[in-house]
Amino acid sequence: MDYYLKEKEEVLKEQGTTEQGLTPAEARARLEKYGPNKLAERKRKSLLAKFFGEMANPMVLVLIAAALISGVVGEIADMIIILMVVTLNAVLGVIQEGKAEKAIEALQKMTSPYCKVRRGGHVLSVKSEEIVPGDLVLLEAGAAVPADLRLIKAASLKVEEASLTGESVPVEKDSRVMTLQPGGREVPLGDRHNMAYMGTNVVYGRGEGVVVRTGMATEMGKIANLLAETKAEKTPLQRKLAALSRVLSIGVLAISVFIFAFGVWENGGLHGGHVLEMFLTAVSLAVAAIPEGLVAVVTIVLSIGVTQMAKRKAIIRRITAVETLGSTQVICSDKTGTLTQNKMTVVATYGPEEPLAEAMALCNDATEEGGEIIGEPTENALVRYALTRGLVKAELEKAQPRVAEAPFDSERKMMSTVHQRKDGSYVQYTKGALDELLPRCTRMLTPEGVVTLTPEREAEIRAENKRMAGKALRVLAAARREWTQLPAEITPDLLEEDLIFIGLTGMIDPVRPEVKAAIEKCRQAGITPVMITGDHQETAVAIAQDLAMISGADEVITGVELTALSDAELEEKVTKYRVYARVQPEHKVRIVNAWKRRGQIVAMTGDGVNDAPALKAADIGVGMGITGTDVSKNVSDMVLADDNFATIVAAVEEGRRIYDNILKAIQFLLSSNLSEVVALFVATLMNFRLFSPIHILWINLVTDSLPAIALGMEKAEPDLMRRRPRKTDEGVFAHGLGAGVLYQGVAIAGLTLIAYFFGSRITHRTGMTMAFLTLSLCEIFHSLNMRSRSKSLFRLKTHNKYLFGAMAASFILTIPLLYVPGLNDLFQLTPLSTGNLLTALGLALTIIPLVELVKFQGRLVKKRKGMA
Repeated sequence: MDYYLKEKEEVLKEQGTTEQGLTPAEARARLEKYGPNKLAERKRKSLLAKFFGEMANPMVLVLIAAALISGVVGEIADMIIILMVVTLNAVLGVIQEGKAEKAIEALQKMTSPYCKVRRGGHVLSVKSEEIVPGDLVLLEAGAAVPADLRLIKAASLKVEEASLTGESVPVEKDSRVMTLQPGGREVPLGDRHNMAYMGTNVVYGRGEGVVVRTGMATEMGKIANLLAETKAEKTPLQRKLAALSRVLSIGVLAISVFIFAFGVWENGGLHGGHVLEMFLTAVSLAVAAIPEGLVAVVTIVLSIGVTQMAKRKAIIRRITAVETLGSTQVICSDKTGTLTQNKMTVVATYGPEEPLAEAMALCNDATEEGGEIIGEPTENALVRYALTRGLVKAELEKAQPRVAEAPFDSERKMMSTVHQRKDGSYVQYTKGALDELLPRCTRMLTPEGVVTLTPEREAEIRAENKRMAGKALRVLAAARREWTQLPAEITPDLLEEDLIFIGLTGMIDPVRPEVKAAIEKCRQAGITPVMITGDHQETAVAIAQDLAMISGADEVITGVELTALSDAELEEKVTKYRVYARVQPEHKVRIVNAWKRRGQIVAMTGDGVNDAPALKAADIGVGMGITGTDVSKNVSDMVLADDNFATIVAAVEEGRRIYDNILKAIQFLLSSNLSEVVALFVATLMNFRLFSPIHILWINLVTDSLPAIALGMEKAEPDLMRRRPRKTDEGVFAHGLGAGVLYQGVAIAGLTLIAYFFGSRITHRTGMTMAFLTLSLCEIFHSLNMRSRSKSLFRLKTHNKYLFGAMAASFILTIPLLYVPGLNDLFQLTPLSTGNLLTALGLALTIIPLVELVKFQGRLVKKRKGMA
């Protein structure tokens, strides 16, 4: 129902109430009918359900199967190690869940616990959850609006709606009926001056309204529904690893079955001890093909990244969001409090400064408490302006105490205060809209004194007002009047005439100083910044032009125009617009989804309740830690601890570095797994057993995982923030990663097999030991190659102390497996002579010049193509 389009008498009749309010009995009956005035709570998944949800991954299921098979055939150590890895990964995943529930709880906290209502002609204080449709709610400064109201009375009422609509200035409210906009379009939420909405706050004046919607039917309830309906999507890396795990799982099963069948067939059928031997070989191959450490390594690298980003004031709530930042292509940002300071500031003046500042500070209801200015944002700005001129409001009031006033009202659009001077005379200050105040002025204050307000001077004042308004400034005028004695009647009609015009102040919520440079850096990184705000079009355009976000008005669209577009039309035109003004919460989600349907990875920044659904819908939601509501922070993937837009750029850079390092770790781990698969496959075809499952597990979880984690600590490469964002359809194996895995895996397998043949001349166990040691050392040395996937190891100007430490740890942990009695029996290895040890070491070192040679060839090819 469009209650703002109906006369208040009609709304009262529809709600079955009067200006005396509902009777207590009727209120109880309606509470029974409509239910409590609170937001619905979603049913939560149990911890067990979340845990098993993490297990529903093809790669994890294959690992569990491999663990069970290992247990059945007596390889208990293998089974325990695999299950520990799987369980740890699931526990880490469960910890990251449950943000939507917290968001709903935070929405509930924003509603006032008690409010004043009129029932049966008496004013009562009742719990907000007991409010029902038809109740008459009394509003006053400082009160939170408990439900959606159609106002029936308003006296100088102003409501702060920034958290719901994005409007940075409190909205003046009245009870007058409204009409539809031209073309039959509905009035945007932020322009409905006769409505007050749940979760907003009264900052000035008083009013009374009839409740028209409660609970989930309110505008706040719609947001709660949007939060519940918006699905949290997987990040690009999660999707790619899921696809990789499916391919690996199918490949593992196929190869393992083939190897088992081939071995059984070659040995004459299903009889004899060779069946168990081939079964173990097939399990070894399955374990070799699946990178057990991959999920854990990626999680650990992301966790380390979370710590690094926290040091840069970016608090990560969901660790996989780290890599999403690195691939972000569009940042949809709320204006108020994100691009701007959410603090109205005087940025332009006209007239003598000191008298102007004095008038604006005294004709003002803001107060100073403990060094903090408390009041309506516009009035706070005027008090701060006076402070910049050396005028303290408390001292001014002490010298000229207020003795009378004509409060502000929305009809005459001004207020006046009368102050007594020490000599017994009185001075009146009036401030308000120029169009209302200037006609009441007959004279004007200039540096030379008071002069007659001539038509030429009036034209000059109006031109200055137009110039300020053209910059989207909120302009207020000030005037004064001298009295020898206190006026006999304190009424606007008596006070506000024959005034002396003093000057004008122009205010705006200014941009954050660091934002312009941050947006330019985003552009250099190939990221498109977009402003989405509930504020007026003129204000949004002024801010966007100041930030160089737009070049013309054709890049701006309003919420009303957006409503007229279908989803298909918006998807087609979304790249055209850089500024969205006067939007509602549903619009923000539509904009985010339109970009996503075009294949873009979208980040959404914001701090208000109105941002929450879009924050959740975006690939990564960025909340504000200081000015942000609990709702926006709880659904965000990342929270900026300093509310600094520039921190996003630092987070993007960190996200790119981490993703780049994860790709290095993936290439490193998969080349290792491929080398194991190739070596085992060749050994099976040649009818000898190269490795046991425990050998493969040791290499995958110790020798490989430690250097892989250390690769995640590698510093950013110099050109990182000059690269274009990654495409959403770009696979893990893009840009030569797949080819690198292939040739490196085959090369390492070749060196491993050479080591086996060299050692097997002595005994089979010596051959297995040399193969195990060569493969382990090869992986340790190969981690150095992976510090850069294209640049020469010997040209890198940075050092990775973590990698050198991981290499040393892997070596120290591996050598005892050969030489410690009992341990070598458990691992089916044997001590090597010095000659054999050095041979294995030499073969392993060969991987470095091999990879350097291929990198050099790759750089030559790029140079020829002009890509260097």
